[in-house]
Amino acid sequence: MPNIVELMGYKVYFWSNENYEPIHVHISKGRPTGNSTKIWLTKAGGCVVANNKSRIPQKDLNILLEAISLYYFQIISKWKIAYNTDNIKFYC
Repeated sequence: MPNIVELMGYKVYFWSNENYEPIHVHISKGRPTGNSTKIWLTKAGGCVVANNKSRIPQKDLNILLEAISLYYFQIISKWKIAYNTDNIKFYC
């Protein structure tokens, strides 16, 4: 599972074998887990919360969303490498 960045004790990463879905990242405190928060990337360069299963406090989540937007192009590049594709699908 490719790790993208660690911020404030949270890991931002891809879950294995999810390239059939639109581009997104998962966030969890500490180790990656099945109950992670899921964030979709948008064509416009932003991101949208799909779910907050790991119950990240809103203050932290806002900072993480801002950071994910800053890492937008890096995330796309890592997605292409991780899933060996140039075809990126976006949520919206």
